[in-house]
Amino acid sequence: MIAGESITYDEGSQQTSSAIESLALNVPYLQFDDSTRRRFLAQAGGGFGALACSAMFQQNAVAEPRKLPETHFPPRAKNVIYLFMHGGPSHVDLFDPKPALKKYAGQPLPESFGQVMTRRKVAANPLLPPIKPFHQRGESGIEVSEFLPHIAEMADELCVLRSCHGDSVNHPQSVYQMNTGSILMGKPSLGSWVSYGLGSENQNLPSFVVMLDRGAGIKGGPPAWGSGFLPATYQGTTVRAGKTPILHLNRPADMNESQQRRLLDFLKQQNEKHLAERLHDNELSARIDSYELAYRMQSAAPEVVDISRESEQTHRMYGLDENETSEFGTRCLLARRMVERGVRFVQLYSGDTNGWDAHKDVLDNHSHYCKATDKPVAGLLKDLKQRGLLDDTLVIWGGEFGRMPMSEQGKGRDHNPWGYTVWMAGGGVKPGMVYGATDDVGLRAAENKVHVHDLHATILHLLGLDHELLTYFHNGREERLTDVAGHVVKEILA
Repeated sequence: MIAGESITYDEGSQQTSSAIESLALNVPYLQFDDSTRRRFLAQAGGGFGALACSAMFQQNAVAEPRKLPETHFPPRAKNVIYLFMHGGPSHVDLFDPKPALKKYAGQPLPESFGQVMTRRKVAANPLLPPIKPFHQRGESGIEVSEFLPHIAEMADELCVLRSCHGDSVNHPQSVYQMNTGSILMGKPSLGSWVSYGLGSENQNLPSFVVMLDRGAGIKGGPPAWGSGFLPATYQGTTVRAGKTPILHLNRPADMNESQQRRLLDFLKQQNEKHLAERLHDNELSARIDSYELAYRMQSAAPEVVDISRESEQTHRMYGLDENETSEFGTRCLLARRMVERGVRFVQLYSGDTNGWDAHKDVLDNHSHYCKATDKPVAGLLKDLKQRGLLDDTLVIWGGEFGRMPMSEQGKGRDHNPWGYTVWMAGGGVKPGMVYGATDDVGLRAAENKVHVHDLHATILHLLGLDHELLTYFHNGREERLTDVAGHVVKEILA
């Protein structure tokens, strides 16, 4: 279930949001047969009360509110903005130049590369050369494709990891792994672990926010930003694109602030009386606090999403004045405003159900998505830097995997989890650096390999968290994001 999706009720009917419909499938023992009580609860939160409250109903045990925890060691980053290019951007066409692909274009993959696991049996297809030329950029000389001219201008801020690899050739499993460390659905997401480990700097806003593309969602769906076995308060809160990023934010039209405050106070009084008879009911305790959070957000959230106060120059920097870039640019600008106000982890998705999944035509697909995201991402980096926020904000760019060097359907490429690129900027990583390498054609990670577990361990380390110590006891064992693997890639630390 998605924290942030509201429950709405009509006088003559009972309509549940997609979040509650999903909940009914996954938690059949919950009964919602008291419509009067439900309307009362929905009004108490002013519609938006379900933002925090709905998450509480997902699990039986929800931890009591905690004080802001200390980190395991001094952090280099305080916040994260994760730019997730859903569908699998082609590393060999964007950040990992391979002259051999151009040299041997049209020929089959040499037998020396051995057997290749693919989804659509493309291993025997001819090699496809890089779609656009690469150029060395900035003082660092990092090579970036002509697909991304604006990000190329920020090459000296990038730490490019060209040797990332995962364990599945399928979208949902790889989306889960990049987000949760596991190819299996139901594990806590990276954002949830960060929220659990660090808490929130702003009690009036969620600590973990997710902003989806305006399309039909991602493959794998909400479990990608879910809290898994962690308390549901740590799952991502969705904020939508468009003119109304947060739905049902305002209280009912026939209720003023004083009335709502009295209603919430009465509800809290009754719940606390109920709680006193159940000393260890953490779920009820968390529900009580959730209404207060939703109430506070009614005052804080409108200011956060109001980008009209930003200068015209800032709007242009993010591409808000251009049709192709305005949507993603708006979300990038919102991400900056959120971390500026203490939101701990913001994740932006580019690409709907298919997104960067260039099976048929890399040029057509990547031209569209690069155009939509290139200027906004570069604008985000520039803006963070000029405001002094880049030093303690870690920006991450990548998808669930890369693409194969072989062709598919003539001009496309299939999924490739065996070697791909993720880059980071700010937040304690070395700028203007390339780390690791794939083989000559970009098929597999070959030098200084970085598994997903290593990537997650490094991100947590930059936030001052030891991935081996950040644990949660579940089903008889201490669980962690990196399971029993992962090491910090110390070579990229500034």
